[in-house]
Order: sequence, then C-alpha cells, then structure tokens
Amino acid sequence: MVKILKEQQTDGERKMKGKSPSQQIDVKIEELGDWRGEMLSHLRALIKQADYEIVEEWKWGIPVWSHNGLVCTGETYKSVVKMTFAKGASLKDPSHLFNSSLEGNTRRAIDFHEGDEVNEKALIALVRAAVAANASIKKT
Repeated sequence: MVKILKEQQTDGERKMKGKSPSQQIDVKIEELGDWRGEMLSHLRALIKQADYEIVEEWKWGIPVWSHNGLVCTGETYKSVVKMTFAKGASLKDPSHLFNSSLEGNTRRAIDFHEGDEVNEKALIALVRAAVAANASIKKT
C-alpha cells in the first residue's frame, strides 16, 4: 500500500518531501525554469528586503510569506505570477500596484506578466504596509 502511494506522488512532491519551506520555494523556482521562476525569485528577494523578519512558508502548494499573520502569497500560472496580499483591500496603494482581485473586500493581488517591470520601491512599501497592518491587528 505504501509503495502504491509513493508511485502516485509527482516528481515535484518527491522533491519537496523533507525540505524546509525556503527549500521548497527554491525547488519551485528551479522547476519553473523560465521567466516565471525569475520573476518569483525577484519578488521573493524584494519581500525579504522589505522585512528581514518575514517567515517563508509553504502552504496550499504555494510560497507564502508571513509576519504576525499572512502577508502575501506567490502563485504561478501559465502566463502570470500573482502576488496576493491577504489584507490588500485595507492597504493604501498610492502607486496603483494592485491590478487583480479588486472586487473582494479583503484580498488584493498584483499580476506580473512576462516582460513586466517591477516597481521595486512601491512593492517594498506595500509589503511593509502589510506587515504593519498585521502588527496593528496583533496588538488589539
């Protein structure tokens, strides 16, 4: 029975087994092997630059970054890399980075397409605002 279950695992699942969340994100970036991996890697670096205490997690089969609660996720699709901010609707976005999931009351997302430039300064500010929002909720 165990042997059958192991055979049903994908190569990606086998590569992830026993790895830390940061290592799982590394595997995901490597497996993508195209512009999406490069974009996810770049976004990851900016997230870490914005908050040196941010925690990398692997939930729901995707990269997740948290600090006093969920900050954002990094999802990859065929033609887009999506950064979803858990409490994005409550964040100020003066640079108008949010371009997806705009209709919801809680989440907001940024879709990055191949060749898109990243407004690094604005994205770092947005991540910091999300971390600050989590900290203010945690205090109450």
